[in-house]
Amino acid sequence: MNIVAVIDSFKGSLTSMEAGTAVSEGIAKALPDSIVSVFPVADGGEGTVDALTDGGRGEKVCVTVTGPLSDPVEAEYGVLAESGCAVIEMAQAAGLPLVPEDKRDPMYTTTYGVGELILHALDRGCRRFIMGIGGSATNDGGAGMLSALGFEFLDCEGKPVPDGCAGLGKLSRVCADRADVRLRECTFRVACDVTNPLLGDNGCSAVFAPQKGASAEDIPVMDAYLKGYAELTQRDVNEGADACFPGAGAAGGLGFALKYYLNATLERGCPMIMRETGVEDSIAEADLVITGEGRLDAQSVMGKVPQSVAEIAKKHGVPVIALGGGIGDGAEGLNECGVDAYFPILHAPCTLADAMDKGTAINNLKRTSEQISRLISAMK
Repeated sequence: MNIVAVIDSFKGSLTSMEAGTAVSEGIAKALPDSIVSVFPVADGGEGTVDALTDGGRGEKVCVTVTGPLSDPVEAEYGVLAESGCAVIEMAQAAGLPLVPEDKRDPMYTTTYGVGELILHALDRGCRRFIMGIGGSATNDGGAGMLSALGFEFLDCEGKPVPDGCAGLGKLSRVCADRADVRLRECTFRVACDVTNPLLGDNGCSAVFAPQKGASAEDIPVMDAYLKGYAELTQRDVNEGADACFPGAGAAGGLGFALKYYLNATLERGCPMIMRETGVEDSIAEADLVITGEGRLDAQSVMGKVPQSVAEIAKKHGVPVIALGGGIGDGAEGLNECGVDAYFPILHAPCTLADAMDKGTAINNLKRTSEQISRLISAMK
């Protein structure tokens, strides 16, 4: 059999490649003559750099940048060997895990370090960018990132406004004259599964900022600041800037900045990454596809890896099995999206900490994959 394993990371436990390798080893015990191809994958959040650089396709570059609280943090991005394309996860520089819970306040966190990652890649000669923008701690509309790239956000006295969303409340003018000229040579593709607009009841302030530490009182204030920012963007930089564009509210408005300042395209994350790694060509020739993620539930059918993999497999008439560290409400929706069957990998009751132990998770994936493969062998 020709089997393709395309499994998302089990967050906090296994990388995508580790999960796929465990499945491959389990299959080999029951179907030793099978050919199993493992493809790392991600949906634009954590693991995007790994998915695109694993297997010798690229290298990782470490750099010190400004973190969301304006202090130095160590971040890494990828550079793909063939194309020199830079792969950047915004969360490396401005992610929520970088901010202690007692210091989370999206009124003041900044995306400045994201811009520094882009600058570092520019200095290495990169002119093509793939960006994953999940997991942000910010709500600054991407102004921090743009400031690092040379765009100026000025108050009524012509002075730079402070970092963070709070600074946008003082914004009077945006100037692009000193933006890095190399940006004109660049293309940006953004892995973005969020369709929220920048403003309003479904905007980034109302929907996502509370998860980042915003109070109920902060939300209308931040929304008003971002509204002013969007209007000035339209007046001073890009008359086509649309705060209602689907995805403009992604990563606290970073989607808006990328699209209307850097001319980025916003795309569904998992399909974009699978195209980059050539997964579809392998799926088209497979007899079976195995996918999965740490938890299979209603979220899994909202553009995440299992659904995206199943859509491609079904286009080519290939059966799909999904594996999950756990199964939650709504997982049955996967069957409607093209997953023929899904299974939990846990073999006995245990704590979440035990289930997420790397060795335990690997063994569970191996054992489950082996038993599924034995069933397949018996049915042949």
